[in-house]
Amino acid sequence: MKPARTRFAPSPTGALHCGVIRTALFAWLLARQSGGQFLLRIEDTDKVREVEGGVKNITDTLQWLGMQWDEGPGINGPYAPYIQSERLDIYKQYAQELVDKGLAYTDPYSKEELEAFRQQAIAEKRPFLYRNHRPENPPAWDGTQPLRIKLEPKAWSWVDGVMGTVSMGPEMIDDYIIIKGDGYPTYNFCHIIDDHLMKITHVTRSQEFISSVPKFLATHEVLGWESPVNLIMPQVMDETGRSKLSKRKGAKAVLEYRDMGFLPEAMLNFMATIGWNDGTDQEIYSVDELIEKFRVDRIQKSGGIFDEKRLIWMNGVHLRTLDISDIYSRSQDFWPETANSHPEEYKKQVLGLIQERLKYFAEIPSLTNFFFEDLPVDMSLIDDNKQLKKFEHSELKALLEQAKASLEQSDFSVSDLTERLNALLEATGQKPGVLFSLIRIASTQAPSSPGLAETLHVLGKEVSLRRVDGLLTTL
Repeated sequence: MKPARTRFAPSPTGALHCGVIRTALFAWLLARQSGGQFLLRIEDTDKVREVEGGVKNITDTLQWLGMQWDEGPGINGPYAPYIQSERLDIYKQYAQELVDKGLAYTDPYSKEELEAFRQQAIAEKRPFLYRNHRPENPPAWDGTQPLRIKLEPKAWSWVDGVMGTVSMGPEMIDDYIIIKGDGYPTYNFCHIIDDHLMKITHVTRSQEFISSVPKFLATHEVLGWESPVNLIMPQVMDETGRSKLSKRKGAKAVLEYRDMGFLPEAMLNFMATIGWNDGTDQEIYSVDELIEKFRVDRIQKSGGIFDEKRLIWMNGVHLRTLDISDIYSRSQDFWPETANSHPEEYKKQVLGLIQERLKYFAEIPSLTNFFFEDLPVDMSLIDDNKQLKKFEHSELKALLEQAKASLEQSDFSVSDLTERLNALLEATGQKPGVLFSLIRIASTQAPSSPGLAETLHVLGKEVSLRRVDGLLTTL
């Protein structure tokens, strides 16, 4: 495949969620896989909907995911500027050329007049098309009124890189506004100009834009340009599979997952496999594998489901591929405050114990707090335990005293602790679910923990026995 020039052109109207970023990801993978370029362009011509910090959210999201752009804000290339509000003169130039050729005209109607046209169409049970109301003698365009492009209706058929051959009738073509009354161009017009000038070869679009493609193709024809390859992306559906994932319906922003301690490579893996696979049963991919194996013809036509449980599982799998030093360096912002007074080597030992259970970094405090402080004795842990609650407190106390006597003789190596715990099972005649649960609750004040011998080893003899004494006193 020839090197592809792709782009991500979001509007700074809110935090980016995974549905939007998945479309950008496929564009990024196509550029990387083909040895091409990936551009970032900020489409900020809708000033009414623009939000403060929107551009920063876009750049922060891409940078966190490692989806670096080759041209765009901060990395100016030969087609700068890459922010549309800084390119207004370019759009006005092309708009004026269309006016001069009789291919664009001023919209003279008020909002009330347009609404009357719409109501008339509804009453006559036909679609409202502006081209049915073209003014015979439109006023000269002075920039204070909307400017519309003149498109002749005809049927369109094209080959989409994902969906295959798509055909739509002339009812999809209408004279749309290309320059608004405030002087800003519309998305429909300016993205076509930018894609042409920036030599974009492939445009990834969400499926909701498929009905607009004939309008885009017609605009290219009017301008005398060849259209880039269109790639309609299957929709990302919510967990019910019934609705499109959207921020209006509570979809988390991508950076919320960053703040929860998810790995960017796991997010990329997860998003890439919503609507794409390489033809195998493989689910876990490194970023390099995604780039190597990505092919447009493996993108599915139907929508894929955003299953957060699958994301959590996948993140856990990626975490288990990392060495402890890497996990430690990445997790600095997620440790409980009580961990600050403990040495790095101790915290790495703790990480080694919880790595198999850790699903994302925000879980670290709840999984590790007992390693850094003595928690108050919580008798509900015994009362709520299905096996321990069958015993009288005096019986549990006797059992724990027997365990303490053995632990006092241990050097607290994992091997010695393992041997002593197994010997205690034989000596007491108890099941692990009774004896080990009792010792675990005494030493951690938690209903579950990593392996008991390993946990006691990291806690150390002094701390472990002190906590056992605390539960004995309560019993």
